[in-house]
Amino acid sequence: MPAAARKVRSPPKLKTFHATVLVTRAEEWFVDARTAEEARALLAAGHGHRVGIGERVHVDVERVLGDADD
Repeated sequence: MPAAARKVRSPPKLKTFHATVLVTRAEEWFVDARTAEEARALLAAGHGHRVGIGERVHVDVERVLGDADD
């Protein structure tokens, strides 16, 4: 009597999913100004120089795109 054939299950195939992710970072910037108020205004207007990219402080996944969304 032949040995019973065993079915070997292969692991499920992985799919690639894309996501929209909102990442909040704590960055360090500097700007030359006469007062703290002027510095805040300049930084808020997009002026200044970034010292480093900073650390992630919060990540929120807004949307995941997969086969059902195609």
